[in-house]
Amino acid sequence: MRELSVTVIVAARPDQAVVHAVDAARKFDYPAEQLEILLARGKQPSVQRNAALRQAKGELIYFLDDDSVAPPDCLRRALPHFGAPNVKMVGGPSLCPPDAPAIQQSFALAMGSWLAFGPSCSRYRSTGKLRATSEKELILCNLLARRKDLIELGGFNEALYPNEENALMDELQKQGGQLLYDPKFFVHRPPRPSFYAFCKMLLNYGRGRAEQVRLHPTFRSAPNFVPPLFCVYLLALCLVPGLSRVPLGAYLQVVFVQAVFTTPGRRWYWFPQIYGLIVVTHIFYGLGFWRGCLTKPKPPATAVTAGVRIEKIQ
Repeated sequence: MRELSVTVIVAARPDQAVVHAVDAARKFDYPAEQLEILLARGKQPSVQRNAALRQAKGELIYFLDDDSVAPPDCLRRALPHFGAPNVKMVGGPSLCPPDAPAIQQSFALAMGSWLAFGPSCSRYRSTGKLRATSEKELILCNLLARRKDLIELGGFNEALYPNEENALMDELQKQGGQLLYDPKFFVHRPPRPSFYAFCKMLLNYGRGRAEQVRLHPTFRSAPNFVPPLFCVYLLALCLVPGLSRVPLGAYLQVVFVQAVFTTPGRRWYWFPQIYGLIVVTHIFYGLGFWRGCLTKPKPPATAVTAGVRIEKIQ
């Protein structure tokens, strides 16, 4: 297979001085004449990525978040998968850096547990083998796609942030395109730095998913209704006298088992934290989902759209 041209697109804030993804991309083991790096500065990532996509020259687009650190051989690993013309996207996990603070490592362990994130746990840990997949397992901070297909679909729906990539992947599959998950095609990216930021992320994830389901309903989204219904059950326990607590007891036992298997053996003292984080994940994702059910997605303001600046990195 010939070497395809690749454009790396990184979204960053307007005043951000250090962009780790760009530093890593400069070290990619790939011919310089076939590699383009675009840094899109602005205040809304999906707007920034669309602006960069319109200027990109590569046959393939590699999306990275500003703090995604990809290994030098990542393109060499992923590009052969595009030998099949029906493969439209290839992605892999976003792994917590091994030297990250303990709190971030515990966040990563919780997100990588099946009970907390279902099939989406594969976004946060390497699971299984190379396989065809859906948007549930792929994440935009480490995603390689064919530019032609992205352009034909009009890029990302800017009103759906942070679930704009999920809707786009669904559309690709509806048209017969295949998505691949490669557990060895990874980036290192630190989780949120604080408990507050972690909870805010969960609220945004839940809201984004609800807005996506409203605009692009699919049967695969049915499991996403479980956390919001769990929140309703918890509220009912407070308001309805005599309501059975047996389901809650069974749930907490299942969480206990999941936390046991998720906690590293040498760091058993993380168990209470991971146990609590799994429960917190369900509650805050569920609350965010309800918020997304009650709010209407809105496209970014004109000032945000006009404020994007594209820098070509040499």
